[in-house]
Amino acid sequence: MSTRHPHWRREDDPQGITWLVLDKADSRSNTLSREVLEELAELLASLAGAPPRGVIVGSGKDSGFIAGADIGEFKALVDPHHTHTLVRQGQQVIDALADLPCPTVAMIDGHALGGGLELALACDYRVCVDEDRGTLGLPEVQLGIHPGFGGTARSVRLLGAPAAMDLMLTGRMLRPARARAIGLVDKVVPREHLRRAAREFIQRRPAKRQPGLALSALNLPGVRTVVAARLRREVSKRAQPAHYPAPFALIDLWQRHGARGKRAIAAEARSIATLFATPTCRNLIRVFFLRERMKSLAPRELAEPGHLHVVGAGIMGGDIAAWAAVQGLHVTLEDREPEAIDQALTRAAEQFDRRFKTDEGRASARSRLRADVEGAGVTQADIIIEAIVERLDIKRTVFAELERRARPEALLATNTSSLRLEDIAETLQQPERLVGIHFFNPVAKLPLVEIIHSQATDPAVRERALAFTVAIGKLPLPCASRPGFLVNRVLSPYMAEAMRLHEEGVPLAVIDATARAFGMPMGPVELADSVGLDVALHVAEILGEAFGDAPPAGLREKVERGELGRKSGQGFYTYRNGRKVDEVSVPTAAPSEDLEDRLILPMVNEAVACHAEGVVEDLDLLDAGVIFGTGFAPFRGGPIGYARARGLATTRRRLASLAGRYGERFMPHAGWDTLCDDVADNET
Repeated sequence: MSTRHPHWRREDDPQGITWLVLDKADSRSNTLSREVLEELAELLASLAGAPPRGVIVGSGKDSGFIAGADIGEFKALVDPHHTHTLVRQGQQVIDALADLPCPTVAMIDGHALGGGLELALACDYRVCVDEDRGTLGLPEVQLGIHPGFGGTARSVRLLGAPAAMDLMLTGRMLRPARARAIGLVDKVVPREHLRRAAREFIQRRPAKRQPGLALSALNLPGVRTVVAARLRREVSKRAQPAHYPAPFALIDLWQRHGARGKRAIAAEARSIATLFATPTCRNLIRVFFLRERMKSLAPRELAEPGHLHVVGAGIMGGDIAAWAAVQGLHVTLEDREPEAIDQALTRAAEQFDRRFKTDEGRASARSRLRADVEGAGVTQADIIIEAIVERLDIKRTVFAELERRARPEALLATNTSSLRLEDIAETLQQPERLVGIHFFNPVAKLPLVEIIHSQATDPAVRERALAFTVAIGKLPLPCASRPGFLVNRVLSPYMAEAMRLHEEGVPLAVIDATARAFGMPMGPVELADSVGLDVALHVAEILGEAFGDAPPAGLREKVERGELGRKSGQGFYTYRNGRKVDEVSVPTAAPSEDLEDRLILPMVNEAVACHAEGVVEDLDLLDAGVIFGTGFAPFRGGPIGYARARGLATTRRRLASLAGRYGERFMPHAGWDTLCDDVADNET
């Protein structure tokens, strides 16, 4: 017998087992919206009154089990009292599942994340499909909160504190095999055996998993205090309580309640309600939706490319080729120097070893990436990306040849980091074919790709570039063709000011520590070393020609001495095997306000300039580009979000004050006038 509801389907089979199948209406994926939970509450109430032999919860979607709570509903959770009420209602539904007087099984096919995994934790058993496409995790910390449907307690009860706290504090996603190894799921099976395996748990009713005595001992009150202190020290190496309060709130919950009883879950609701109201949470939720918006910029109807040809096997070109091969494209890699291709293929093999767990997966990726010294792949490729040296004359020559040989429908793209498309396209017969697809180093780690268009670029060409970027798992940012585009232009004054501060006598370690204290992933000095001081100088020279700012003298001197940063072993810092070795202790005192503002506000000012000049026309996308391209502290919401939180008029006045004391480079850009006028009502 089967009963259909708007979101859930109930099936009662002849063996007395009830199957609850979630197939959320009008949605490509399952999420635990308020409607979904209310409907589930009604179903569970009827089952509690007349218990079946067992209950199996599954998904009717191909996209996975349950992706978590409906994050769209998070936007309204600003009042802690209202939020607490809603969270408690959700907890009561999950508690009702846990309290059913019959065995329950979560049948997981695909992703089980956040609230979806919390629902699975409320079941007696969990069985999962053995495929890498599925992941399990509690990633709420990435949104500035922690699990709120009982997960902070049930995960500890199931796994023990070390594994459960690691899962929640890192937001780490686990493949099915790893989830089985730590006890998060009870069995991993091929998809064709999933229903049978779930049914067997109902029929056999084996003992439920529990952590051993050693793990249970860690939950004793005195031991919890010691372990919690160690956890706080470890988390403090990556985040500060003022910036990211959620992991510290999570540790506090466990230390106080030990994941025991209903009181621990009630405390979880109070804690998460407080976190939802923090600026960190509001900004991280905004960043989540900015990421989703960037993914949606690509037209879905465009066919995904099959063959990519990359010209240039240096670090960028080789890593672009390797990443595309990981994502399933067939790639040919061209370079005049066979040794360069060999080195790129060696790096690619290392990446394949990290990305794929099986020999079959690694071999398949290697077969998709082929050396092509002669450039034969040009004539068959769907997309051609040039990633050679940043010299305009050489790029013009290369593109003239590519245009002659490539198929008429092939996309012609440059990975230039700073040159204008108009200048590169001067030798092209069809300049409308040229688009910029600018990756960032390291390609495998940084999600942003700038999609550069000139006035001549065909809009259809730009759309294909957007679609390609999303197809390979990156976030596209449309940018107008201007010197430095967005990311390099915003970073340039940040790094330049750091070098000026050093010339004034501020220690390098203090400069970098100030930036990290603000929330940047690394300081501007170490960033310059990581990018390469020769690259930083080249970008600074191009921007200097465009905007009249000379590169810092100290930067040029280091490049002339061959001190290029991390890659040469010596830059502003010294490196051994790629790691910084001359770490200097930094005073623990808070940095001066001037020092922080001199580093951060030039980035904000340049972001305003980029918007005013049409480099990126949308302020939200501009914030997203700077966050995903530079690592600008996400909890601050990006440069424009940070200025708004600080007060636009206040920030502009502060820049004017710095200009009066330190120089015209801090003078507020004229774009502040428009920006302040747009939100004048909010500033009164």
